[in-house]
Amino acid sequence: MAEELTPETPETPETPEETEEPIKQRKNGLYPGVSDELAENMKSGWADTELHDLEPIAQAAETAARRAALSARFPGERLVIPAGNLKTRSNDTEYPFRASVEYAYLTGNQTEDGVLVLEPRGEGHEATIHLLPRSDRENGEFWLSGQGELWVGRRHSLNEAQKRYGIPAADVRELPGALREATGPVRVVRGYDAGIEAALTDKVTAERDEELRVFLSETRLVKDAFEVGELQKAVDSTVRGFEDVVRVLDKAEATSERYIEGTFFLRARVEGNDIGYGTIAAAGAHACTLHWVRNDGPVRSGELLLLDAGVETHTYYTADVTRTLPVSGRYTEIQKKIYDAVYDAQEAGIAAVVPGAKYRDFHDAAQRVLTERLVEWGLVEGPVERVLELGLQRRWTLHGTGHMLGLDVHDCAAARVESYVDGTLEPGMVLTVEPGLYFQADDLTVPEEYRGIGVRIEDDILVTEDGQRNLSAGLPRRSGEVESWMASLKG
Repeated sequence: MAEELTPETPETPETPEETEEPIKQRKNGLYPGVSDELAENMKSGWADTELHDLEPIAQAAETAARRAALSARFPGERLVIPAGNLKTRSNDTEYPFRASVEYAYLTGNQTEDGVLVLEPRGEGHEATIHLLPRSDRENGEFWLSGQGELWVGRRHSLNEAQKRYGIPAADVRELPGALREATGPVRVVRGYDAGIEAALTDKVTAERDEELRVFLSETRLVKDAFEVGELQKAVDSTVRGFEDVVRVLDKAEATSERYIEGTFFLRARVEGNDIGYGTIAAAGAHACTLHWVRNDGPVRSGELLLLDAGVETHTYYTADVTRTLPVSGRYTEIQKKIYDAVYDAQEAGIAAVVPGAKYRDFHDAAQRVLTERLVEWGLVEGPVERVLELGLQRRWTLHGTGHMLGLDVHDCAAARVESYVDGTLEPGMVLTVEPGLYFQADDLTVPEEYRGIGVRIEDDILVTEDGQRNLSAGLPRRSGEVESWMASLKG
């Protein structure tokens, strides 16, 4: 990685005049400065690279409809939705940027420092997307700044952005000053841009801002056709990622869980934007740790591999799929017994996903099946109703049976309880169904043969007009079908 000539760009200036501040040199840079002759030379001799034939993004109609719904919910109020800023990983390197889901949902834009502002106009709002323009060639930013064009790549010009996103674009560096001078009611999505929040500090309240955040979470509960298509793309790539893993299990046995993690990551980066969350590649007893993301343990034949992973598309929609696979390609008798119990529980849960059902129904259906098996196996004293009432099955089932899915792996998390877990399923909702059984290696309440076995099966389910559709049906789930599938991939 090349050493930058200068430190990263100073914080977004608060007034246009501040854009003229000289770009400071890096403390330990190898060049002591920039000569006047070099500075002048770098200003000229560059071709015009403005893009003139840009098409709107694929979801432009959908993002416009989402902004219209937001406008209708908060008439007469200024609404401010930031994308967020770069976050430092260490010294002068940053984490890869991911725009806030609220901003991405309403604009389709993914660049740092962006801010969507809806200004009240008449009976509605006028939207403006505030962005950093292309890095300045006159003051040398494009080649001297650590965030300049020659260091991190070209940004769209404001005219290009307007064509891409269908929203008038303005220079975000002028926005804080304008917000400080603005009057009238304002709401902002908090937690992404401290500079924007500071400019509004005397104009907003936590309660009103929370109402905005909750609305933007709840409006994502039902997916439009574009979102369902993106989720299917994410799932399809994820299926191919699971196939990749099965093909290299011998290499994982020779190394560690990291080989599995890296193999899936390659598929995610080739076909999508990234992984949607930290891959869980949990072999052996690690499968009993629900969010095992260290992925540094051994992979042994005869044990199970719990792989929980999802590809994130270029538009940020993520899959979330889990399969528990026998490393050898064949389940042992006890592994199959536990796996089949989880499969039956998942079947019951998926069957309960229908429009008009209570959201909790699929969880209750899956938990009942698991509890029946635990009682049948003598691991907990029945009757089943008593166990469910006291929640005793949770020692081995641990987690809820699913969650909403979309731009976040745990989507719509800020929605009101009455709209989410106490709500009703509607066509267009997408959720996971993921029951599991986990017998910890040190659990003395179960026979030794159970200990260290963890099984989870997870699929992404779309609620349809007349039932449900399993978006991840391309991956087999029955134990026998899993074995046949693995055998075919291993050749």
